[in-house]
Amino acid sequence: PSTGLPTKTEQSDLMQAYYGRNGECPMPVISASTPSDCFEAVYEAVRISVQHMTPVIFLSDGYIANGAEPWKFPQSADLKEIEVSFKKGLDPEEPKFLPYLRDEKLVRPWAVPGTPGLEHRIGGLEKEDVTGNVSYDADNHQHMVKVRQAKVDRIAEYIPLQTLDNGPETGDVLVLGWGSTYGAIKSAVAELLAEGKQVAHAHLRYMRPFPRNLGEMLRSYKHVLIPEINNGQLIKIIRDEFLVDARGFNKIKGVPITRTELVHAVKELIG
Repeated sequence: PSTGLPTKTEQSDLMQAYYGRNGECPMPVISASTPSDCFEAVYEAVRISVQHMTPVIFLSDGYIANGAEPWKFPQSADLKEIEVSFKKGLDPEEPKFLPYLRDEKLVRPWAVPGTPGLEHRIGGLEKEDVTGNVSYDADNHQHMVKVRQAKVDRIAEYIPLQTLDNGPETGDVLVLGWGSTYGAIKSAVAELLAEGKQVAHAHLRYMRPFPRNLGEMLRSYKHVLIPEINNGQLIKIIRDEFLVDARGFNKIKGVPITRTELVHAVKELIG
């Protein structure tokens, strides 16, 4: 993100990714945690984009971009296939193409441009559900806003459950991170576990929608600590979404959060 401090790292664009579009039209958000994770995260963003017919925002930051680590270049045969279904014509029982008729994912049919019989309108004007005709109907507008949100929310059914990177499934503190804070959190939690502290680490890739078990995971700990290189953005979303009293550790100095800082913050939280 643009930090105002050229070449310095920050995680300050999460809110923009979440709420920066016009007309309450949400998009999925994916973030990478390490330089080598960028490939898989982008590949997953592409999968979600084409299978759920939606733009996807991919988040990285300066610390990841300037980092380096060994990474084995994958072979195409080893990559999981991204299956895409195009509509190439009208079905025999289909008298007319309905461009806003949605499937179980709330995804519209993907018509190949120029296909006879599949002509339809595109553009920024509100469309009528199912038919795709331009609509100024108030009830239809509310319905379409709700459908767009539900479409993104339903992606949670097609992504993995959230897992712990380290630590017990219940305990005193869950350190919840995203992006380039991964290394510092991993090292800090490993040190605290070696000291016998009941601390765990979970790191988010799927920022929107969240994995469907995240709320249950958060409520399995007495405290939730969210370190961010910003003024507190993920923490606001987590509090709003799950109504948990998460605590933030925020550093906005253009440099990464350190292991030592997090160890101190966790111990202070435990008391």
